[in-house]
Amino acid sequence: MKSTLILSIALSLFQVAPSWAQNTTCPAVPLQTSWAYVAPPKNGKRDFGPPYVKQGKAPNGQPKKPNYRTGGRIKNFILTIPDGFGPASEVFARDFVQWQNSDKGWNLQLASDTVQVGSVRTRSTDSYVTDSAASATAYSCGIKTYNGAIGIDEDGNPCGTVLEAAKLAGYKTGLVVTSRITHATPASFASHIYDRDQEDKIALQLVGYQPVNVTGKPVADILLGGGLGFFIPNTTAGSSRKDNLDLLSIARKAGVNTFTTRADFDRLNKGNLPGGGLPYIGLFTNSHMSYEIDRNSTKEPSLLEMTKTALNSLRKATRHSDKGYFIMIEASRIDHAGHSNDLIGHLHDIIQYNEVVKYLKEWVDADPDGETVLVGTADHECAGLTLGGIVTTGEYQYNPAPLAGGKHSSAYLASLWSSYNGPNPDSYLLDIFSQYGINDANSTEISVAQKYKTSSSNMDIHLGQSLTRRAMVKWSTTGHTAVDVNLIAYGPNTDKLIGNHDNTEIGLFIVNNLKLDLPKVTNLLNNPKNEQWLVEQVGRDKVQGGVKSRKRHHHGHDHTVM
Repeated sequence: MKSTLILSIALSLFQVAPSWAQNTTCPAVPLQTSWAYVAPPKNGKRDFGPPYVKQGKAPNGQPKKPNYRTGGRIKNFILTIPDGFGPASEVFARDFVQWQNSDKGWNLQLASDTVQVGSVRTRSTDSYVTDSAASATAYSCGIKTYNGAIGIDEDGNPCGTVLEAAKLAGYKTGLVVTSRITHATPASFASHIYDRDQEDKIALQLVGYQPVNVTGKPVADILLGGGLGFFIPNTTAGSSRKDNLDLLSIARKAGVNTFTTRADFDRLNKGNLPGGGLPYIGLFTNSHMSYEIDRNSTKEPSLLEMTKTALNSLRKATRHSDKGYFIMIEASRIDHAGHSNDLIGHLHDIIQYNEVVKYLKEWVDADPDGETVLVGTADHECAGLTLGGIVTTGEYQYNPAPLAGGKHSSAYLASLWSSYNGPNPDSYLLDIFSQYGINDANSTEISVAQKYKTSSSNMDIHLGQSLTRRAMVKWSTTGHTAVDVNLIAYGPNTDKLIGNHDNTEIGLFIVNNLKLDLPKVTNLLNNPKNEQWLVEQVGRDKVQGGVKSRKRHHHGHDHTVM
């Protein structure tokens, strides 16, 4: 009797259950389409972020020595930073590659999958969510700092970087990126300034106007990327400078080979010139370089091509030296696509980055002395990518297939739509959607695109989000997140990196393996004779305790930087 009653109740409950309960385990949740700003709570002197914790630093501002010890000798260090590249993004790209190569099975991996050893915590001093400047400074200086800080501590004092210390120790050095070379990540390895947006001053430091410039040439023997606009005078078309300085001319007078075209890049003969052709600066675009999916190969080399040439140059230049090289290679635009919620740009730059990692693994293996190490990790995750959802039948799904039709990034197509003034806008707009892999744009998507014709930034995001609905993925934001990022490592001594690490530990790993002296560089940068440079170029007096625009007084005499 009792069992019959229970069965009766169960049946009655099933009969009155809502329709969604018969198809899925979770109710439908409305899609969030906008983000309202909510002022964050105050936290002491900071606007928002983790409680202030005194860092474990030595009296001279450099980090205390880590506890772990290195093993074999390291002569060459390759650091890769895939900007904005989170764990979900790796899965996103891998699943697409598996979908394209289904004959190879579910176990097909990307190159970075094969050398993943752990993860990295990324928070800065003033936020659980870091920006590229603070995170890159953790990698370059081994210390925490505030968001926006380039190669300085919380009080605005320059911190010696691993690239600068390597240069002073006799290593050859390089920075290879697809962003502006003055952007936060590369800037944090070879310049020092209180605000990442001061890119005209960063450019000046990159060509040698800073105290570590002991040879009269830039600290980095190789600079490859975009950002030409910050190196040409403001009287020149495409310039982003506030003055009429010609920094490329200054570099040439110091004996640096400078070039701005693909043809000139090819004249490096893949890095096989005498002495590797060092030093050289190659800047191919006024701002960031193109997304890989949009790149015109006759005008811009790929990240892989730049990497191959740079490494050949460094190897040739250090072949007969006891000291090798340090190079930082940034797959910069993975992050930019995340900010735009652009699946196509994001996907193809991730695939290109993994091609670079594949090549770097082979490069490490080819070192006859076994003295080359590869380490790679992102500065942060970007945009909170999630993969999959529940379809109307109640099944969990993620569908990579719609990604296959994308021929250009959303930014590229948004720019085309914004500039179109032809007679058939409706037909042209359908073609825009088609080039992004969307052949069934609905009336709502069309009307929104028409509304955004004069706003490339909004159209950029609109295209991206239109494709996410078809691929069944979602972005949670257009900004960074606090998610830990993957850590890859390959070569000698990398067993020390297994597990979860703070981003500062990566910088210290570089220091230990190349036996660098960061305090020596820090002391050189902060020498009282550099007071004028510290105030006017670094902006040391514009920040204290991680808070910008605070003033403090220093005593001493003004001297030009040596």
